[in-house]
Amino acid sequence: MNHALALPLALASVLLLSGLSGCASNPATGGASVVVMSQGKEAKIGEDMYQEIAKEGAVYDDAELQEYVNRVGQRLVASADRPDMTFTFTVIDSPDINAFATPGGYVYINRGLLAYLGSEAELAGVLGHEIAHVTARHAARQRAGSLTTQVLAVTAGVLTGSRDIMDSAGMYGTELVRGYGREHELEADGLGARYMHLAGYEPEALLRVIGVLKDQEQFARLNARAAGKPSGTYHGLYATHPRNDQRLQTVIGAANELDTGQVLEDPAVPGEFQRRTDGLPWGARTKREDDRYYHSKLGFSFAHPPGWQVQSSSAAIIASAPDGSASVTLTLKRPDPGQTPEQALAAAAVGSLSEGAALEQAGLEGYTAIARSGDEARRLAVVNHNWQYLFEGKASNFKAADSALLALIESFRPLHPQERQTGDQRYIRYIQVPRGATMASLAASIQIQEAEARLRLLNGFYPRGEPRTGDWIKIIQ
Repeated sequence: MNHALALPLALASVLLLSGLSGCASNPATGGASVVVMSQGKEAKIGEDMYQEIAKEGAVYDDAELQEYVNRVGQRLVASADRPDMTFTFTVIDSPDINAFATPGGYVYINRGLLAYLGSEAELAGVLGHEIAHVTARHAARQRAGSLTTQVLAVTAGVLTGSRDIMDSAGMYGTELVRGYGREHELEADGLGARYMHLAGYEPEALLRVIGVLKDQEQFARLNARAAGKPSGTYHGLYATHPRNDQRLQTVIGAANELDTGQVLEDPAVPGEFQRRTDGLPWGARTKREDDRYYHSKLGFSFAHPPGWQVQSSSAAIIASAPDGSASVTLTLKRPDPGQTPEQALAAAAVGSLSEGAALEQAGLEGYTAIARSGDEARRLAVVNHNWQYLFEGKASNFKAADSALLALIESFRPLHPQERQTGDQRYIRYIQVPRGATMASLAASIQIQEAEARLRLLNGFYPRGEPRTGDWIKIIQ
């Protein structure tokens, strides 16, 4: 992982739209739609987000699986409304159940969602839906006020899985997680089903995906309620749809009735989806780098110069140089909702402040300045992340060390899912059901919470139901 998650300021300014740029014909629907950004700006946003996601190490490291997902996606693109547009398909190394598309033709699917799919047709259903968001230009068709956001916050939300960060990114970030609204999601379902049909996949696979993920949503809601926490939802494919959505069934049925003049065979190679997803990591993976401090309980991390030591106590966290010539002390307190980071820094500082600057890193808000009292200078900062974090950097030669002190502060960010400490890594494996086995007996050897319910979710048997002897099912090993 890189030490800081930050996108160029020029990219953030792309989304600071001042008003509508006009109306244009929507190539996917044939109707007029409001366009608030040019296609060139869309491509720039998508490309920069892709580069940042790749730089942060969030791409799942499996070239064969990446190629397979890309092949399925490109087959759908060839049947889409903009077949000349370049699309990039990427598997994200995240256990979250999600898929999303960004402007410019970038489609992402988390390995966490792949684990719950049962066939290539279902994979095509997810990708087709996301392709449709791009071809229908749903991001560009939102009101200008809905897109006044910061791309770095959206990217940080994707990488960390933080609902708070995505919420802070405004409407655009929320759309990536929770969908573009009922009408746009239904439109994406209809277009995606059409692309599936033209590519040779059965559109009904969309309904199977929705059924499986509705079960996952119900399971997550029950667990969240029991823990007293809010429950999240996967965007798009089921977030806005009831389980028995008649409008959805109608648009999928319409795709089946398209008269193309030719009969396309299902392009899926028997058993290939199973082979490609066998061995997929299940749950979070721990990925940590040198010269970076991780606090699993509070969910944050920061980078420090090579050789520095970090000591943690109940009162403070202190990162210091080996010779004691420089240090950064980190403390925290509950934030005052009515106080900006700049005001909080001014209230806590001793001495006169200068060279103040706002901090916008990994979707977090903060403020930094230099405090001088007599001959002493210190680097101060406040960053809000659930708590309010206060930084104080000191050095015997402050002028020479300040750039390193500031770099440490600017590297502070939420933990990525892969950085959270977990137990032994587990994997998705396929087995044939032995005679007499039940979901309960198969789950008995899996040392995870709610093992039976999770096996049922993976295989479409939630909340009840049993496989037949000889059936291929997924287990967690």
